[in-house]
Amino acid sequence: MSFENLNLHPSIIKAITEAGYTAPTPIQQQAIPELLAGHDVMASAQTGTGKTAAFMLPALHLLATPPKERGKGPRVLILTPTRELALQVSEAASKYGKHLARTKVVSILGGMPYPLQNKLLSQPVDILVATPGRLIDHIQRGRINFSRLEMLVLDEADRMLDMGFIDDVETIAAATPATRQTLLFSATLDNAIDKVASRLLKSPKRIQIATQKAKLDNIEQRLHYTDDLSHKNKLLDHVLRDVTLKQAIIFTATKRDADTLADNLSAQGFDAGALHGDMNQRERTRTLNKLRSGGLRVLVATDVAARGIDVADITHVVNFDLPKFAEDYVHRIGRTGRAGASGIAISFASGKDGVHLKRIERFTGQNITPHVIPGMEPRFKPRPGGNGGGFRRTPNVEHKRKRSWSNNSNSSNANSRNGARQDFNPNGNFQSNRQDVNGNHANSNSNGSGNGNGRHRPYANNNQGNSQRRSTWNQ
Repeated sequence: MSFENLNLHPSIIKAITEAGYTAPTPIQQQAIPELLAGHDVMASAQTGTGKTAAFMLPALHLLATPPKERGKGPRVLILTPTRELALQVSEAASKYGKHLARTKVVSILGGMPYPLQNKLLSQPVDILVATPGRLIDHIQRGRINFSRLEMLVLDEADRMLDMGFIDDVETIAAATPATRQTLLFSATLDNAIDKVASRLLKSPKRIQIATQKAKLDNIEQRLHYTDDLSHKNKLLDHVLRDVTLKQAIIFTATKRDADTLADNLSAQGFDAGALHGDMNQRERTRTLNKLRSGGLRVLVATDVAARGIDVADITHVVNFDLPKFAEDYVHRIGRTGRAGASGIAISFASGKDGVHLKRIERFTGQNITPHVIPGMEPRFKPRPGGNGGGFRRTPNVEHKRKRSWSNNSNSSNANSRNGARQDFNPNGNFQSNRQDVNGNHANSNSNGSGNGNGRHRPYANNNQGNSQRRSTWNQ
């Protein structure tokens, strides 16, 4: 099947051809005809399968016809969970709609100045792409008129549910005409998504494309067991020096860890930068543009980057910290192996991560193969028959002697070589990083707040802060 068979407007076909696409993907083949026929649709498709075009092409086809109502308000509203995804969707709208006359695309996101957004909304808008929180602000201020809205798209609905945005989404939907066509796209279609769909969609067509297992076939998954933070850093350095690595994304559990790791990698000579939710929109956009242009070889990010980043040269994804939810694992590693290319996903796991590993393997239906780098073997190994939840120390007297010598005679050199960080305390003494055997690190800032003077330093000594950090998953 070709795109011409889908009966899209000729101007859209021209843009698709210029973009180098010749045949629609399975989600596009099934969703586009239903959407052109005017049906509500709820669809499940994995990242990298072309789902953005699956709803954007019918939306643009709608704009090729004259509006039913006069006014300045949008005819198409697309809601996304993150700013990065919103910007990606806006770029797709501009790319596929470049030959349509007078198609205005506007993005309304958190982190953008309100005066600029007010100016954009005061002008005629065709496609409005927004994150829920900021859009509600403008609705409450009476700055948006939805009287001519014809299509509402909920992109990554499962992620919006996870992030607690569904109440906002329903509030927004209530402000739009009941006659609208509604599209819901999600990585999974489970009971929670079904409940949302029952409230917002009318007799929707249900489309499910690709299982998790099928989508991951082009991504080689590797697992490295780690003893502590120093061991992680040694393994990471080895991975980043792989000559086959073009660009990589490293995922951490917290924003402060992303900053610290990016700083450490930059100090070691890598072209590295951080991306997380505490950065303003200008900083985030600048970092992503640098990644896309090849100015960054390594991006260290939280799960804010797990969806919405589409960069062809990302050959490796590293889970420096395993994600809290198995679904996020799929979206993380989906940043590589896109558009039919192959990719490598590497995960670090310590003794406390056995349960997470099992959840991920059950969710994907695949086992992650353990790998060992000669000279960097872990002291901890999975317990045979322990269901992945327990680890054991390998009894080795020679190993014990080596550790004792290393800890007493050369600890400062080992920390320096492995990227460990030392900070001054108020008394003028050095504070070295401490890690326990599970790879946890302590945190001097137990309440999670910063002093505003530069980036946080999460690896100073304070066991109370360590407990707080483990209980908080920030993006």
